[in-house]
Amino acid sequence: MDADVLIVGGGLNGPALALALAQGGLSSVVIDARQPQARAEAGFDGRSYALSLASQRLLAAVGVWKGLTAQPILKVVASDGRAFDGASPFALRFDGAELEEGPAGYMVEDRHLYAAFLAALQHPLITHLPAETVTAQGEGWVELASGRRLTGAVVAGCDGRASGTAQRAGIKRQGWSYHQTALVAAIAHEKPHNGVAHQFFMGGGPLAILPLAGGHVSSIVWSEREAEADRIAALDDEGFMTALRPRFGDFLGPIRLAGARFTYPLTLTLAEHWVKPRLALVGDAAHGVHPIAGQGLNLGLRDVAALAEVLVEAKRRGEDIGALDVLERYEHWRRFDTTTLALGMDGINRLFSNENSGLRAIRDLGMGLINALPGVKRGFLRQAAGLSGRLPKLMAGQGL
Repeated sequence: MDADVLIVGGGLNGPALALALAQGGLSSVVIDARQPQARAEAGFDGRSYALSLASQRLLAAVGVWKGLTAQPILKVVASDGRAFDGASPFALRFDGAELEEGPAGYMVEDRHLYAAFLAALQHPLITHLPAETVTAQGEGWVELASGRRLTGAVVAGCDGRASGTAQRAGIKRQGWSYHQTALVAAIAHEKPHNGVAHQFFMGGGPLAILPLAGGHVSSIVWSEREAEADRIAALDDEGFMTALRPRFGDFLGPIRLAGARFTYPLTLTLAEHWVKPRLALVGDAAHGVHPIAGQGLNLGLRDVAALAEVLVEAKRRGEDIGALDVLERYEHWRRFDTTTLALGMDGINRLFSNENSGLRAIRDLGMGLINALPGVKRGFLRQAAGLSGRLPKLMAGQGL
């Protein structure tokens, strides 16, 4: 075989899986359709990720956290409200100091995280093939556009929501559109954010304001109904800021655009199967969730840690790591947890993304009650930090 695992997809989950497998002595080939250097050397554009504490532990374990520029998320404030009216007084406030383990999470820019992964892929157990695409696959093999055929015990699809790996394996997906679009940008502001993340729920969808390193720049993920999002996206930069200001508010002083703008259609999508003989889907290839809680990459990294642990332990027991019964251990471990969270985020989005005054009163009452119950609030905080449920070893600070 060319490697123990053939990883299709060189974004973030693919390199993370390769590095996690290497911790346990398994070799891999990362097949990356893009030219990675351009992404690693890109300038500031504001695209970033909210990484849970558990995800940070995994990154530290696989050697990509040290030296990474990151902003700790010290507090989270979630509030209901309307544009021009401001936030409801019934806000949920989470303080990371309530966790003994450290901050609940960190904000990391895409360019910094990807560059760290790219540097770490220079590992004797990892072969990185950039600018290569897969044109065919079977049980334990893939064929590249260049005509080269690679063989391995497992093919891991880390190639996103439109996963070619899943399609070639005949795996169908279930899901639906939210008829919302996420408007993503970086915003500079006069006052320091002090490491506080804000989630402002409005009728068209939530607005997340997420602190970035430096203190005076935040990333926003602004979800709006499709028609309104299309209208706002078509505006010039000043028009965009004019639309944003009454929603953002003035709590951070005057604001201005600090980078490029991006749009992403929002959908829920779940693969009907995560595994087949000699094949496993990871991250968005298996599940795509609403960004309301910023859990997309965290779910993918949890898949990475679980799959690596299952495969490494099976190899040590002398099992065939590509056997269906081995791969099903990974699916059974992760599928219920991920589906439950995805549907939970779906329910929260539907509850908050409307202007119904009766529902708004119920929402505000619920927020007030949770805020008054420290035990319940702490449970939510531990969930957000990725510390609940059965943790893979790499996310619990342990080696494989």
